[in-house]
Amino acid sequence: MSVSSELHSSRRPTTSSPHGVPGRLVALLAVASGLTVANLYYAQPLLSSLSGVFHIGTATAGALITLTQVGYVIGMLFLVPLGDRLEKRNLITVLLTVTTLALVAAGLATSFPMLLIASLVSGATSVVAQILVPFAASLAPDHARGRVVGRVMSGLLTGILLSRTLSSLVSDLAGWRVVFLGSAALMAVLAVALRAALPRHAPTTTIPYHHVLRSTARLVRTHPVLLRRGLYQAAMFGAFSAFWTTVSFVLTGPRFHYSPVGVGVFALVGAAGAAVAPFAGHWADRGLVRPATGIAFGVAALAFALAGFGRGSVVLIALAAILLDMAVQTTLILGQHTVYQLDPAARARLNSAFIATFFAGGAVGSQLGSVVYHAGGWAALTGLGAALPVIALLYWTTERRQGATS
Repeated sequence: MSVSSELHSSRRPTTSSPHGVPGRLVALLAVASGLTVANLYYAQPLLSSLSGVFHIGTATAGALITLTQVGYVIGMLFLVPLGDRLEKRNLITVLLTVTTLALVAAGLATSFPMLLIASLVSGATSVVAQILVPFAASLAPDHARGRVVGRVMSGLLTGILLSRTLSSLVSDLAGWRVVFLGSAALMAVLAVALRAALPRHAPTTTIPYHHVLRSTARLVRTHPVLLRRGLYQAAMFGAFSAFWTTVSFVLTGPRFHYSPVGVGVFALVGAAGAAVAPFAGHWADRGLVRPATGIAFGVAALAFALAGFGRGSVVLIALAAILLDMAVQTTLILGQHTVYQLDPAARARLNSAFIATFFAGGAVGSQLGSVVYHAGGWAALTGLGAALPVIALLYWTTERRQGATS
């Protein structure tokens, strides 16, 4: 019997939830995932304020976002695979402790380089969210894994969508430093809460760390569906990033005249998309991964069509945001459900490869979306956004012929 199956069987007698995981623990994992991933996005609404505080140009201030994202990629590649090599509860505690210290340093920063270094570190260790999701998958029984992962992922997506709103409101009321210091306090509370609530979870491999990293790359070659689902999500996350990076220009422009706080409040509508996560998990558990994936690609393309035709109506843009976020959330849940079944003993490494692949797509989408918007306006941006899920849909049609499973 494998280590993972021994752990699963040893947990079974103590579990009273029909989904195999206590509801309070699932809720904690969802909240923790949302709060940690939000650290990547708090700085986005603050760039104009930081430019004035540190007397730097807008382009230089933008490096803060880039370096935070670079830190996250580093964490995905070098820290998340440790979830298979080390005891997970201890690893999560250490990472959250480092995140807390880095956020305190960011909140107390007296120079822009100090803020950059602190953001790089906090970005790298905020990958705790991507350790918690496979942790939840490991705790859940096979028949309910999709629903459990869906609920945790709904918390993660909500954190992404609400982070800008929260940051805008807090900085407007109390200043930008309180954004970072407040998040540091939340990370400290999470470290204690997760330490107390999470069961001990033994490593699933004992191979040396450098072999763990090498095996992560080998998993991509061994499991073609891992790369396929990663590319699906790269297209979807690229479209998602292009939309949310540029919609603020539209809302603050001459047609709508939104304030930065107004843009943050608008982001709240996107949070409605997180409500689809438990349904997506249910569809995955019922074996509907392939058809639901194709439908989600179509819905994402439709969302951009609505956004393009409705550029004069904030209601249609808001509806497009909800549909887009629902589609992206759906493919993410379906993708993770598929990936986690490939090798139960390597879920952290599988998640590392999957997230790193589509996160690269998100970074490209964000940058490309900004370039396209400034070159051709909102119509060009929505054309780009619609093209990405359509390309994914065309790729999806080759799935069966190549014998890929999903």
